[in-house]
Amino acid sequence: MPRIVETIVTTLDADGTPYIAPLGLIADGDNWIIAPFRPSRTLANLERTPFAVASHTDDVRVFAGGVTGRKNWPTVPVEHVQGARLADAVSHWELEVADVREDEQRPRFSCRVVHTQSHRPWEGFNRAQAAVLECAVLVTRLHMLPPEKIDSELKYLDIAISKTAGPREEEAWSWLMEKIDAWRAGQ
Repeated sequence: MPRIVETIVTTLDADGTPYIAPLGLIADGDNWIIAPFRPSRTLANLERTPFAVASHTDDVRVFAGGVTGRKNWPTVPVEHVQGARLADAVSHWELEVADVREDEQRPRFSCRVVHTQSHRPWEGFNRAQAAVLECAVLVTRLHMLPPEKIDSELKYLDIAISKTAGPREEEAWSWLMEKIDAWRAGQ
């Protein structure tokens, strides 16, 4: 099983506006694979402009926001590729597409790291932050999982939220619960 790093990927829309998406980057030797689903803005942006920026953040609201429609987070330009990073990123990687493996559902863009930069010390994730990340991934799979699997995952993840969440994690969790409640109501 490959190593996957959950991060925030920014690509540029046709007008140059940064587009933010939470994605798991897949380790591929010295490169990282970005594998957006068809159709998606990230895919269209990478096909048009073969650069991306992976922002590593400790603010899990960005991940939760990405899967609940809250994508307006401050960005700043980067120096070595066409793109932008999260303004509050702990660190970032500037990526250039080196190879594309076409696929009907999920093309794979193998990207080389052009530049890396740290912006402040990384303090690591607490359990609530990890729970928000896991729940954000769960939200993207609601249509594929049985309700009892979703319920059991949420029950377990809620323990970490109740024990270790700060205000940011509580806000992110509430956004995710709103999304899950809306999905359930539509079932």
